[in-house]
Amino acid sequence: MKRTVFGLLAALGLVGCNVGPNYSPPTFKAPNSFSEIPTAATTQPSRTNNQPIEITEWWATFKDPELTSLIRRAAHSNLDLRQAESRIRSARWSRVISASGLYPTLNLGGGYLGARGSENVTFPLSAFAPTGAKKKAAEDTSGSSAPASGAGAGGSSGFVLSPLGGGGLPGVQTNIYQAGFDAAWEIDVFGGTRRSMEAADADYQASVEARRDVYVSLLAEVARNYVELRQFQNQIRIANENLETQRASLSLTQERFRAGVTTQLDVSRAQAQVAATAAGIPSLDAQMHQTIHRISVLLGEQPAALTGELIESGNIPVVPDVVPVGVPTDLLRRRPDIRRAERQLASATARIGVATADLYPKFQLIGTFGFDASEFKHMFDWGSRYWSIGPSITWPIFNAGRIRANIQTYNEAQQQALTSYEQTVLQAMEDVEDALVAYSREQMRRQALNDSVNANRQSVDLATQQYRQGVVDFLTVLEAQRALFLAEDQLAMSDAQIAADLVALYKAMGGGWEVEPPPPEKPAS
Repeated sequence: MKRTVFGLLAALGLVGCNVGPNYSPPTFKAPNSFSEIPTAATTQPSRTNNQPIEITEWWATFKDPELTSLIRRAAHSNLDLRQAESRIRSARWSRVISASGLYPTLNLGGGYLGARGSENVTFPLSAFAPTGAKKKAAEDTSGSSAPASGAGAGGSSGFVLSPLGGGGLPGVQTNIYQAGFDAAWEIDVFGGTRRSMEAADADYQASVEARRDVYVSLLAEVARNYVELRQFQNQIRIANENLETQRASLSLTQERFRAGVTTQLDVSRAQAQVAATAAGIPSLDAQMHQTIHRISVLLGEQPAALTGELIESGNIPVVPDVVPVGVPTDLLRRRPDIRRAERQLASATARIGVATADLYPKFQLIGTFGFDASEFKHMFDWGSRYWSIGPSITWPIFNAGRIRANIQTYNEAQQQALTSYEQTVLQAMEDVEDALVAYSREQMRRQALNDSVNANRQSVDLATQQYRQGVVDFLTVLEAQRALFLAEDQLAMSDAQIAADLVALYKAMGGGWEVEPPPPEKPAS
């Protein structure tokens, strides 16, 4: 009979079903192309074997060795990445915890107990022994079948003295030595544990994608700050060049004033222009140092660690002539945040099955085995053994709707995860469209600014020449110099903005994570 029961439980564990919905990846209808794609600087290349475009090392397209070096060092030592890697390891061990439910638990224990029975305590015999035992206990106490001493009037109370003392017997004192183990095994008949493992697997995969998302954001953040650093350095260079030009104009004005050709007003205006230009340089210098500090921290270094390396002025990274963009369906394969949202949806679906399994019976095998004795020398005698084994079943009959409410809670969590997935896809498409339009429009703006700089340079040359000849007043020269300084400053900012927009485009397309170090493998369960 025992073998039949055990065999039946084992068979149920092997052929048990998985309750709850089976997961299938969501579908999302994406357009065939991005609406902002038709520009001279972006292309949508032909695709072969339905593979996404290649933008694994997008930073190399800027052809800036310093940028490449910074990105590689950040990928190796950034602290946010370390946190993400720790979350991956945590998810791995959570998966091991879930898988442990498929196996028996075994506990080993032992102990010692010293005890003495009281001489002044009686117990109701009917509560502790059958009728035959009552009679035997009474006979052992009084030597006859008469009611035990201390019984109530008429001898019908049914009380006997404690077997460890009383009724004139001395108190009994004993020792108990015990060692053994107990085991329990819950058979996963309805798949609650297997669904929990499925959810843990999805959580692990989501944590891997979360690290990739951190990685993509990190690369973009390093590149963006590097572009800003070069922008500030170029603005400082432009300001210094204009400051030298304005100081030369001030010297010219002072000479003309001493010669009586011009007035003190022109000298004051020239001095004000020099002072205004000089006043803007410290602010740019502060922003430059703050950006260096930010890059250092992104690399896991002290804020001033890279000052010596980055303080020298450099050029703003030059964007490539053509940027391959691909199609919207690439985002579903490439963007880590979309992949993470899909894995979170899978986890939420599996947890519905975990909750549903609570509606059904739970089958367990429970057993104990050990030794106990009153003297330690007999502790491990074969006659001192004790054991018990047997199956058990529990089935919740009434719980005031708690289990079904819990199932509905996880159903809603699944719907929330699905909505989050759809929102993430839409946000990804918006990011690409925004980056495309910003990148293309900034290039148009940059061309106009370049024309403006060329025109303003010619205007300054003409105004200065005519001022020397006395054809125009000095205010015309000041206005021409101010316009040139503003146009050159705006052009430097536009060059940086184009590079930053391209970085944002690469980030929006999810590029770069393919070259990250692979996450550690899951431990065997």
